[in-house]
Amino acid sequence: MRRLTIICAVLAFVAVSVSGVTVEAVRGKVNDGYNFWLYKPDNAACDSVRKPLVLFLHGASLCGGDLSRVKRYGTIDAIERGRTLDAYVVAPQNPGGAWRPKRLMNVIDWVMDRFPVDTNRVYVIGMSLGGYGTIDMVATYPDRIAAAMAFCGGGTVKDLSRLNEVPLWIVHGTADRAVTVQQSDKVVSAMKDHDADTPRLIYHRVPGMDHGQPARLFYLQESYDWLFGHSLDDPDRTVNEGFDPASSEVMRNAYKGLKNTHKHKKSSKRKRRSGSKAKRK
Repeated sequence: MRRLTIICAVLAFVAVSVSGVTVEAVRGKVNDGYNFWLYKPDNAACDSVRKPLVLFLHGASLCGGDLSRVKRYGTIDAIERGRTLDAYVVAPQNPGGAWRPKRLMNVIDWVMDRFPVDTNRVYVIGMSLGGYGTIDMVATYPDRIAAAMAFCGGGTVKDLSRLNEVPLWIVHGTADRAVTVQQSDKVVSAMKDHDADTPRLIYHRVPGMDHGQPARLFYLQESYDWLFGHSLDDPDRTVNEGFDPASSEVMRNAYKGLKNTHKHKKSSKRKRRSGSKAKRK
């Protein structure tokens, strides 16, 4: 036991020393699945305690075959910038088209087969195309998703009635020109057709919010605290009270205390371009 403790401590030190976080690219491993980034919480391999799993679904701009694109914004980017989550994070890349719930669940099952995941605490969070994917995932697997947050998306599955079984938080701005707020309205309307009270739904229809602003919610600790506050074991699966995503203070504090890695990336790109030009000259 003492030897295992020492090994775990060394592995944790090496992981922190090399990259600060443990994020692994997984490619071609899941049959009928997606390539994805996997974040493992500190000492995950040495901890017998089962931890939650967060599935992050990106928007259409990050689709393709270059997995590094998935780090441009969202949960993995937030972690690499300093957001601490005591959970596994799965961030797949969609090669194109709609997110497929069955393929996403195949990825989740692959991770669960290999790591100590708390099966009662699986969460989905996504934006734009990822917002659609979140709604479709929850509607398809309401008995496996503990809670979800869908930003500026909609829904494509035919039956949305089972969304009422899951604590669900939808955020959409009225000034969104890429995906109109009516797409989320349709989802909520379908839920109300099945249960007029929609007891587990929080819907923020935010005046003046555009398509890009909800991305800030991926960086707030409060977003993940809200997700983690739910479990499949909860009596009646009651939805917890959220915060106001329209608050200027909330939006202003989204990146507070986090590293601005994007500036570094842009600076590096400029240096590479300058070097290339010098060589061409």
